[in-house]
Amino acid sequence: MPALPVSSPLVSIVTPAFDVARFVPDAIASARAQHLPGWEMILVDDGSRDGTARRAEHAAEGDPRIRILRQANAGVSAARNAGLAAARGEALLFLDADDWLAPDALSRLMAALRASPGAALAYGPWAAVAEAARPGDAPLAFKTGPFPSGDVLERLLVRNLLVNGGHALIRRAALEPAGGFRPGIRYGEDWECWVRLALGGRFARVPGRAPLLFVRERSGSAYRRMARDPAAFAPAMEAIWANPDLAARLGRRLPRLRARAVAERDWVVGRELVRHGARAEGLARLGASVSAAPGLRRAALLAAAHLLPLLPAPLHGPFRRYPA
Repeated sequence: MPALPVSSPLVSIVTPAFDVARFVPDAIASARAQHLPGWEMILVDDGSRDGTARRAEHAAEGDPRIRILRQANAGVSAARNAGLAAARGEALLFLDADDWLAPDALSRLMAALRASPGAALAYGPWAAVAEAARPGDAPLAFKTGPFPSGDVLERLLVRNLLVNGGHALIRRAALEPAGGFRPGIRYGEDWECWVRLALGGRFARVPGRAPLLFVRERSGSAYRRMARDPAAFAPAMEAIWANPDLAARLGRRLPRLRARAVAERDWVVGRELVRHGARAEGLARLGASVSAAPGLRRAALLAAAHLLPLLPAPLHGPFRRYPA
């Protein structure tokens, strides 16, 4: 029996898609497998050249809960905003088209959001999978925390607590006044949006350790391409720290938090440089980060990074080279 259209959906799954024809059927199938009734999916094809929209239409055939929109290529933020404008749900989840949801993801997220009436969003565990993985394959790694709850603004300013929007259910009443995604930011646009959400409300954590979301580690991902370049962080960080609501909320704590955010950026850039083979430049960035924000764990990792040529590859930990 075909699925019935949702007249007033609880959840809108918004999925931007660009040249992901081989992955998008898994994302759509994971939406159709959700235990929670009362959802819709809006997939926005952002000018794909590989037949993504056709593959999506085939995967969604006969299911009126899924709508596929097309637009000229305008970037992930514009695609998310187009989906948001078409969405009707009281809560929203931004699922990347190359990832997939656990079957109980929406039900667990909705339960956590309902249990925290003042929360802007609920979020929780996720897992990394290989680029060629399919649902049911063993993950490469699990991310079970920390996912702090309550007022997370200061922690979120220092580092992005979310891998992406696929493991977060956002209350529409919180997102609309905060605004959508800024099309002028190519990297970290989601982080900047989460900061605006945290300014207006608390975050809630989904109980348990089972992943809500499975994230592909793709060789062509924005993270692999851009996280080693400090300039890539600049537009998002400038937008975050230029927000006048931050100064009103945090006052004298703002400069200290900004310095910690810069130290965190340097750690990420240094780690990614090492992983891409630029070891000397990466070690310099790692050293600058530890000097600016000392900590025993980071100091130990910095020492290990200096010893990488002497260590077997399985012991390279967060500095392991990406596969060719």
